[in-house]
This record gives sequence, structure tokens and C-alpha cells, in this order.
Amino acid sequence: MKGVTVLGATGSIGVSTLAVLGQHRDRFRVVALTARADFDALFRQCLEHRPHFAVLVEEAAARRLAELVHASGLTIQVLSGRQALEEVVRLPECDYVMAAVVGAAGLLPTLAAVRAGKRVLLANKESLVMAGRLFIDEVRRYGAELIPIDSEHNAVFQCMPAGGGSGNAPQGVRRILLTASGGPFRGWPQEKLRTVTPAQACAHPNWIMGRKISVDSATMMNKGLEVIEARWLFGTTPERIQVVVHPQSIVHSLVEYADGSVLAQLGNPDMRTPIACGLGWPERLDAGVEPLDLFSIGRLEFEVPDMQSFPCLSLAMAAARAGGNAPIILNAANEVAVQAFLEERLPFIAIAEVVDHVLQSVASLEIDSIEAVLECDRLARMAAAQATAAAAGRAA
Repeated sequence: MKGVTVLGATGSIGVSTLAVLGQHRDRFRVVALTARADFDALFRQCLEHRPHFAVLVEEAAARRLAELVHASGLTIQVLSGRQALEEVVRLPECDYVMAAVVGAAGLLPTLAAVRAGKRVLLANKESLVMAGRLFIDEVRRYGAELIPIDSEHNAVFQCMPAGGGSGNAPQGVRRILLTASGGPFRGWPQEKLRTVTPAQACAHPNWIMGRKISVDSATMMNKGLEVIEARWLFGTTPERIQVVVHPQSIVHSLVEYADGSVLAQLGNPDMRTPIACGLGWPERLDAGVEPLDLFSIGRLEFEVPDMQSFPCLSLAMAAARAGGNAPIILNAANEVAVQAFLEERLPFIAIAEVVDHVLQSVASLEIDSIEAVLECDRLARMAAAQATAAAAGRAA
């Protein structure tokens, strides 16, 4: 039986992970569950899955959870703080770590799991966007097992020959084709995008996701971040990764080989599929997902992405090609701008403006350590906060 720690248990990926684990209680036990502040949701998960540890980053929320746990009679140790996230991934009874903390906050606990030599189910793309080569070097150094959970990267992983992944470039692969749904605003003219609300941006046509990643999908920044992630996961270059808009979200990604073959992974848009793949690999587990009915789908469409209406994708592709600290700046500026949009302090179309400004204003830094990554992230967030305030003022 394998022990599993779920980082970000109350988010959409965490909830789906627990749904899969709940179907296979004979194979997996839940060692630890973590969240930022939602003590009510985490307590309900503790009642159902009985982890050994529960972690809330915010101390006040952890105190509330501890009170609920004590009153219920559960024997669960409640911890608080970001350091506790790293502690629970290192536990000897933990074999697998679902890394589903959103954004840059997920880097250090995910890296701790890598350094502990765990199987890391990577749903936190920012770890590779920010740390890139440093992260992959640590995977190799500590003998960790890295399985991507993003639906696109998991599809590529499944279509790769043996040995593809964890930064290894397999022989015979010509291109990686990452599919994108196009989000809720596919086909919209730029002028119409000026009035987009957070509720509209979070209403994804195919996937149920958290608010931040839903906005990233709406701007297509998410797909640009995925290009950077794929570059490191599969040991390739941005030039050999192509984004393909596929509105049905049935073909999750494709791998083109030198002999002309193209392998694709298909399935209903349900994150339980890649999660079950990561938990069971190389075996296949029942994920509780409805079988794919090609007859009801009828047709599969593929389009070239509209870089003019969705400049965030263009900015991310440029950052991927530039390398260095450009992806760190890109990610930090985007997180700040997206949060401002969700709080209705910034127009939707200004997200790209903020990111572009910060990419041009933050100086290039040598990224030779995780400390340098975090310092660059800090500087970029400061610049993004200033750019966001300026953009909001112009829009007022």
C-alpha cells in the first residue's frame, strides 16, 4: 500500500485526487492533506480520508481546524505554516506527493518532495516554469520520479516512448503538439474582450478548474506556461512545441515522430484520468470517468491560435525562447495581474499589458540557485504591483 500526501487538497485537483484515492483504498492510504486557509473543507476531507497529518498555511485557520479535529475525536496532527508543507512531503510513510498548490507558492514544497526522492505527481506547472533546469537537475540528483498531471503533459507522457519525461529527450520525436481549448473567448474580437468580467473568464466551456487557472486559460497564458513546462519535462526546445487550438478538449495532446507517425491521447475532459495515470503508472486504474463516445462527439476540430486577440500566449512563447529569468518574470507578473483582475481592480485586456511591461522593466539576472529564482520572483512581483496600479489608474 502506497502512502500519498496531497498538497492543495481543497482545490479542484486535490478534490479529484481524493475521489480517485477513495476508489482504491486497498492500494493507497492518505498520509497528509494540506490547504492554505479553508479549514471547513479540509476538515470534511479529514473526516472522510483520516490522514495522519493536516496542514493549513494560515495559523488562525489551523487553530480552527485543530479545534474541530479535537471535538470530533479524530487522531490527526494539525500543523501550520509553509514549512509544514515541506515536512509532510518528507515523511517516510509518504511514497507519492500530489503537488497541486497553485502558483509560485508550490515551488518549495514540490522541490522538497523531489529532494526526498518521492514520486511527484506534478500539477504545479510553476515549479518548472520558474526553476526549469535547476528543478530537473534535482529530480535526477535525488532519484525522484516525476509524472506530469496537467492533462496536456500527461497526454504527451503517455504518447512518449519508454524513458520520455523527467527532462529526458527520447530519440525519434520530432514535435510535441499541445492542444488548447481556446477558453471561453475563442473567436471573440479584441474590442469585445474589453468588457470581460471575472465570472465570464472563470466559466470554462469544458473543464472545471480553479479561478486563477481559469483566467489563465481565458487569456491563453496557461498554454504558454505549459510550453515552458513541456520544454523541461521532455528535454526539448520551444521551437519543437506547437500549440493547437482544439475546442472539443478530447485530444489532450499529440507527439509527432520522425517516421511521420503522430500519437495522440484522447479522453473525456476529466482530470481524474491523468491523476489515475500518475497514481497507478505503469498500471491503469479505474478513474471513475465516463467512457469516450466518439459517435456523440461527431467531429474534432483544430485551429491555429489567435496571437493577436490573446497576446499572453505570444508573450509566454517569447519568454520560453529567451530563457534565463524571463519565465520567472512572466509567471510572477501574470499572478499579480490575474489576482488584480479577479478582484476587479484591473481590466481583462490589461493583464497582457502588465506582463509585457514587467518583462521589459525587470533586469536580467543569473539564475544559478533556487534563492536566485525566489529573488527574481520577488522583484518581478514588486514591479507588477506598480504596473498593475498604473494600468488600473489609466482604465478608471
